[in-house]
Amino acid sequence: MSNRLPFADWQRVVGAIDCLQGLSAVDLAHLRRLAMQFLDRKTLNGVQGLQLTQAMRLQIAAQACLPILNLDIGYYDGWHEVVIYPHGFRVRHPISDDIGVVSESDQILAGEAWQRGPVILAWSDIELELENPHPGSNVVIHEFAHKLDMLNGYANGMPPLHPDMQAQAWTHALSSAYQTLQDQLAHHQRGSINPYGATSPAEFFAVLSEYFFSAPWQLRQDCPDVYQQLKWFYRQDPLQRLTRPE
Repeated sequence: MSNRLPFADWQRVVGAIDCLQGLSAVDLAHLRRLAMQFLDRKTLNGVQGLQLTQAMRLQIAAQACLPILNLDIGYYDGWHEVVIYPHGFRVRHPISDDIGVVSESDQILAGEAWQRGPVILAWSDIELELENPHPGSNVVIHEFAHKLDMLNGYANGMPPLHPDMQAQAWTHALSSAYQTLQDQLAHHQRGSINPYGATSPAEFFAVLSEYFFSAPWQLRQDCPDVYQQLKWFYRQDPLQRLTRPE
């Protein structure tokens, strides 16, 4: 599969993605194979007039496959499509108030992942992150972390752990960090983790995954137990390859 992708094209893609820097030649070759498998198995569809180029497809596939670099392409089984909007897309979700009255709320999103459905992304946000990387922010990794989380049946911040991992240790590490973030927000304190992570345990796991792959130094400094759990789950140690910007 990878022989259908000119090496020069792959190098240009890798060079443009900040979170891929520092990967060894062996890891990059494996990531290339995973990306080609991903593109063979998934349909990437641009909507609202967005025309996807080969470079765009590769940029999405490479970032989507980084979390499964040392796992397996089978972690993304059970669904088939990635939908890419030109810009943030509007969704309408039901919300419930304190007395149980349900209404609907419109939101503009950069990404969304559906259980056994597509991953939906906004190209403008992906492009912005490629041009101006911000540590702790990666919409592709965020949404594909949701897909991993959903492998247990629904998104709850508890993906299927490996046999050598302890569910109790995972729960304690992430729950403690989640509570700390919520306490900081309740006291109007500015924490180091994106406040969006306090929305739910599922969003917290996805946000933590963004930090793990794009700002590992910050995650290990502020949430060392969380960093250790994610290192065991993803079977990677981004601190060994990424350096903290000056």
